[in-house]
Amino acid sequence: MIRVEIRGENIEVTDAIRTFIEDKVNKLDRYFSDDRDVFAHANIKTYQNKMGKVEITVPMKGLTLRAEERHDDLYVAVDAVVEKLERQIRKHKTKINRKFREQDENHVDLFQVLNDQEEEESNEDEIKVVKSKEFTLKPMDAEEAILQMNMLGHDFFVFNDRYTESTSIVYKRKDGKYGLIETN
Repeated sequence: MIRVEIRGENIEVTDAIRTFIEDKVNKLDRYFSDDRDVFAHANIKTYQNKMGKVEITVPMKGLTLRAEERHDDLYVAVDAVVEKLERQIRKHKTKINRKFREQDENHVDLFQVLNDQEEEESNEDEIKVVKSKEFTLKPMDAEEAILQMNMLGHDFFVFNDRYTESTSIVYKRKDGKYGLIETN
C-alpha cells in the first residue's frame, strides 16, 4: 500500500478528499513490488477564482514521479494526475526493460509485469528527438536573454551569464512571469 501524505493550501483536507486521493493513488500500487515502501506526497491548493491545483510526487531511489493538474473540480484534477503518473510509470518500465533486453542481462524489474497491451500503449508514447540544433552561447545578462527569447517566440532560452560565466536558462512560467535557472 502506498502511504499518502496530503497537504492543503487554502483548503481544508476533509476525510472525503483524503479518502478519494488515497484510493486513487493506491491504484498505482499494482506497479510496485510488494517489498517496496512507497510514499506519495499530495499537495492540493485552491485559488480565489475557485480553480484548484493538485500535485502528486512519488520519490523513489533513482526516479521521482511527479504530475500536476489544474481544474475547477478537485476530483477531476486528482483523476488526471493519477493518469499522468500511471503513464510515467509505464514509460519508465518500458524504457528499463528495453535497456536490459538490449544489454541481454538478467535484471530485477522495478515494477510488476504488465500485460502486453499496456506495454504496446507505452511504446506509442516513446520519447523521440525529432529535431536538433547547435548554436554558440553568447555572453549576456538575464534581461537580454529574456528579450532574445521573446523575439524568437520560444518558452526558454539558454545563454552564458555575463557575470557568473556559467550556462543559465531563462523560461516563461505558466503565470506569464519569467524564471531563471543557474548552473554551477
